[in-house]
Amino acid sequence: MKEVTKMTNEKAKISIKASATKGRSAEQARTGAASNSMAMKLLNVEAMYGTFRAVNNVTLDIEAKSVTAFIGPSGCGKTTLLRTLNRMHETLPGATVKGSIQVGGADLYDPSVDPVRVRRSVGMVFQKPNPFPAMSIAENVSSGLRLSGTKSKSDVADIVEESLRKAALWDEVKDKLKEPGVSLSGGQQQRLCIARTIAVEPEIVLMDEPCSALDPLATLKIEELIGELKTRFTIVIVTHNMQQAARVSDTTAFFNMGADRGGYLVEAGPTSKIFTNPSNKLTEDYIAGRFG
Repeated sequence: MKEVTKMTNEKAKISIKASATKGRSAEQARTGAASNSMAMKLLNVEAMYGTFRAVNNVTLDIEAKSVTAFIGPSGCGKTTLLRTLNRMHETLPGATVKGSIQVGGADLYDPSVDPVRVRRSVGMVFQKPNPFPAMSIAENVSSGLRLSGTKSKSDVADIVEESLRKAALWDEVKDKLKEPGVSLSGGQQQRLCIARTIAVEPEIVLMDEPCSALDPLATLKIEELIGELKTRFTIVIVTHNMQQAARVSDTTAFFNMGADRGGYLVEAGPTSKIFTNPSNKLTEDYIAGRFG
């Protein structure tokens, strides 16, 4: 990748942290400095839809360059919490967020922080593949680059190829880059969306049930890809597939829904422990299929 592109993307990341530092307390600064192994820190996060509390008082550390899986029954706030991590939740009418979500000690919800820059640094892959229908394969991957100021054709071409290679898609599409992105199969479309997300070099990649619409073979490819991508990116995935969570994640966070408290975090820990020796009976019952 060309040096100018690296500098452009790095400046975007730095600007988020630098702007959020304004007005930040000394305690927050010390917290960020003391947690270099953590890509993101959630402190007392609450997400509302109007007066409805979807997520209640979640405190959680997300380790850098690893895969964290959010599991739990439908309606317990997993996807809502995921959407708070790159400030997408607040785009919905009446939606609000309280608490603190920190990257490098900087609060993403600080008033001085630009939400667009947050979403560039914390990318999202959605449940259903969503290539831009009017764009070619190459244009889909490069769409974010043009918004971030990468204009050199050679730079863009280099990044498109590298991103498609990272997404394990290059060999399948290298001879048809000008064809529509929607002409690909479902599994290929999802990997195209992953390539589009990582092209702008985010620090963190959020995945909302990325395999739910895919067949077993395509699911396997995405899972293998997640294992490769975590060497470069921090990944947070929402999944209802217990086997998938056990296969791909390093850390698992189990959520449940309380009638009077909204979605809440029951426990989080190393995936091997959560699936074999959880601390909470609710977690054990959910993993065993006794509810949910």
